[in-house]
Amino acid sequence: MEQLAVKSQQKRGQLTERIKVKSVELFGYEISQKELRLMPYILYEAQNNKRAGNVNEEEQKVLSSWIDKGFLLITGLGYILSISEDFWNKAHQIIFLGYVDLSE
Repeated sequence: MEQLAVKSQQKRGQLTERIKVKSVELFGYEISQKELRLMPYILYEAQNNKRAGNVNEEEQKVLSSWIDKGFLLITGLGYILSISEDFWNKAHQIIFLGYVDLSE
């Protein structure tokens, strides 16, 4: 009896090899699982509430690294003052691969 090869489908928010490769292409480094999952939240907050207040300590470190890279600017109170258009566009490409196009 012949067995059919079952291709596993990528899960939403899962850091895959193609996302790692794309992040190196776009950002110059391989993003982490935490960064992948933080991107949709930060973009939503930047667009709607202008505040990134509901983040834990590990996520704070990611935000600090993004600030250091010039991706965004956040005040001490968590208000998102600006987000670079470059980061906005690149993050959406990553989000598309991680949450929309799950056909890896």
